Amino acid sequence: MILIPVIDLMRGRVVRAVRGHRASYQPIVSTLCEGSDPVTLAHVLCTHCRSRQLYAADLDALTGGTPQTGVLREILQALPELEFWVDAGFADGAAADRLREQVGPLAERIVPVLASESMASPAALRQALSGRPDAVLSLDRRDGRRMDPAGAWDAPTLWPRRVIVMTLERVGADAGPDLGTLREVQARSTGTQLIGAGGIRHAADLAQAEAAGAHAWLVASALHDGRLPPVAA
Repeated sequence: MILIPVIDLMRGRVVRAVRGHRASYQPIVSTLCEGSDPVTLAHVLCTHCRSRQLYAADLDALTGGTPQTGVLREILQALPELEFWVDAGFADGAAADRLREQVGPLAERIVPVLASESMASPAALRQALSGRPDAVLSLDRRDGRRMDPAGAWDAPTLWPRRVIVMTLERVGADAGPDLGTLREVQARSTGTQLIGAGGIRHAADLAQAEAAGAHAWLVASALHDGRLPPVAA
């Protein structure tokens, strides 16, 4: 199972995500290092997971504020081999392009995460995915309800090769992975690489997720709490 570490960025710091209730997030407290500096945590998490991929949720942008382009640029500068998955609440493809322009030349290593909760319309979804084969689509749901104004869940012919299955109420909740939804999505597109998100508590959860068809999993809380050991070479 591939582990993709996650950082949630708010006002220039890394915070702990719990059940998607973004207004109540607090600065991260981690067993891996002190403080909540994004560059430090990005390096520590990628080293712990032996990952050259990192997922960042820009909570300032996701809640209607200004994207944290300076922080994103600093992380890219510090980790020159990084493939940086960024969710900044893109409503359409133009928004993803604007972020890359603001970050500058290093932004060629940014992979835009096109989240179903943020895509403005079916037309915006089609336009955003067209010509972006390396983009990642995130299918988002909370409490059994799809967050999907663009209809992404029901458009598997538009899906890119990598799709995140995001169950927000399980993020940071120590509730176990949502394998039922993972299997539901897999049945819609058997050739898609599925990346789960939310609920991982320990190594046994990862094994079950892999058996259920997950290619990779986004992880944060279990890493910071010391419940997942370093990935072996």
